[in-house]
Amino acid sequence: MARVCELTGKGRQVGNNVSHANNKTKRTFLPNLQNVTLISDELGKSIKLRVSTHGLRSVEHVGGLDNWLTKTSEDKLGPDARKLKRELAKKAKAAA
Repeated sequence: MARVCELTGKGRQVGNNVSHANNKTKRTFLPNLQNVTLISDELGKSIKLRVSTHGLRSVEHVGGLDNWLTKTSEDKLGPDARKLKRELAKKAKAAA
């Protein structure tokens, strides 16, 4: 399973370990991913996602999963979040 946030697409970063003697060796920085269940009010269901803590805080700050998906552009979303955004758009279009 890839270490990538399903909402934001945030993945691993590469950097260097630097010793006291200034020797540099490659290392990776992994995102802090959590398995969470987010509730979509408009779709009427709960969704299990693997989300970074940064992404989770962003969702809570905006006011929930539905608001966050509608306000975020598709190029910043992960593939699963894009599908959810399209489902929300279809639901909103059918209700209108």
